[in-house]
Amino acid sequence: MTDVQIALSLVGLVVALVVLGLDIGIALLSLSFVGVWMIKGNLVVAEKLVSMAAYTGIQEYVFATIPLFVLMGMLIAVSDVGKDTFDVAGWALRKVAGGLGMATVASNTVFAAVTGVSIASASVFTKVAVPEMLRHGYSPAFAVGTVAGSSILGMLIPPSVLLIIYGVVAEESIGKLFIAGIVPGVLMALAFCLTIYLICVYFKNWAGNPKQSDVVDLHQDMHWKEAAIKFAPIASLVVLMLGGLYGGFFTPTEAGAVGAFGALLLALARRRLDKRRLWKCLLETGYVSVAILFLLITAAMYSRMIALAGMPEWLGSLIQGHGPYVFLSGYIVILLLLGMILDSTSILLILTPLAVPIARAFGMDLVWFGLITVIVVEIGLLTPPLGLSAISVKASLADQRIKLSTVFAGCMPFVAAMLLVTALLIAFPKIVTFLL
Repeated sequence: MTDVQIALSLVGLVVALVVLGLDIGIALLSLSFVGVWMIKGNLVVAEKLVSMAAYTGIQEYVFATIPLFVLMGMLIAVSDVGKDTFDVAGWALRKVAGGLGMATVASNTVFAAVTGVSIASASVFTKVAVPEMLRHGYSPAFAVGTVAGSSILGMLIPPSVLLIIYGVVAEESIGKLFIAGIVPGVLMALAFCLTIYLICVYFKNWAGNPKQSDVVDLHQDMHWKEAAIKFAPIASLVVLMLGGLYGGFFTPTEAGAVGAFGALLLALARRRLDKRRLWKCLLETGYVSVAILFLLITAAMYSRMIALAGMPEWLGSLIQGHGPYVFLSGYIVILLLLGMILDSTSILLILTPLAVPIARAFGMDLVWFGLITVIVVEIGLLTPPLGLSAISVKASLADQRIKLSTVFAGCMPFVAAMLLVTALLIAFPKIVTFLL
């Protein structure tokens, strides 16, 4: 077997093992080691690859971003600001057709700016928004689909764990990726709101039978001062962190530290943080951060293995004559297919080392390419059989009469909106890059 054939076989084996249930980190670690051993025919070289990847893989300062943003998300979840954000959004949109659905999208948009994890958003707003929408007459499919669909904003609007992973694997600036994610994230939120409006006006059977101005009695006693007080804490945190990052006052790592400290103060001020909850937040932060950092170490090994085999150059020569848009179309189709069977992180770790050198050879902007990648990967969170956001919504539901198939069906209008936004970003790359 040639080196390229060895690498191709091992990439296919990685996908197969992950589908069968093996942890993606273990699969990448073991097969990268075997790949280098087979390519070089030297066990010592393979052993050195493991030690070098473990030593150098996460030693850079920027990797401190991960535990800081994870900690911030944990503290925000403890602070219970999700319900306040939803209340304010519901009050502001109380007279709009589909107002509660749009309030869910608006809440998820703000919540995404301080969590960075879609699954967290799905879990929080399933408990907050779904019962309220069902009470006001929305159909179960519409209610759960709106929560699951809008939860993907957590991985698009900075800070985003997926953008961090892409930035590390592609060796691209995380700060630039964060800034570039703002406009597409807002555009996606607006597309979701438009989708909800069109459903509620033109496809009323799908929406159910919501009460007029879901309208008449929702938060009607709330005054704008009360709304401002409820919204001020999370808005201040978002402005402080993203404003400092965009204004050049903070690096991404410093923004994570400021955000985590702000979230800690917010949790203490709301008296939602005792010793038990603080310890739980720290413990969960450790679990999540170590898992992500281990994945990044194994991804470094995997990238070196396929580079050693010459696979990116081989793929580039294979595709070069067909043009960038043929490559991009095929890449998106592969992402969508893998999204049905693999989680987002696994897809990024497997495909990014292969695709980025080709995108670079075609002269594509790697920040733009990264945003397209993350959006398409996020579609996989909403599609069966392994749509993790949809599954998280189902797992968090108090109403067990709503089936998983209902959640997936409710997500389909939002999948269509995501595909349309993706097409728009491909046609007009400046939407992503004009802030840079």
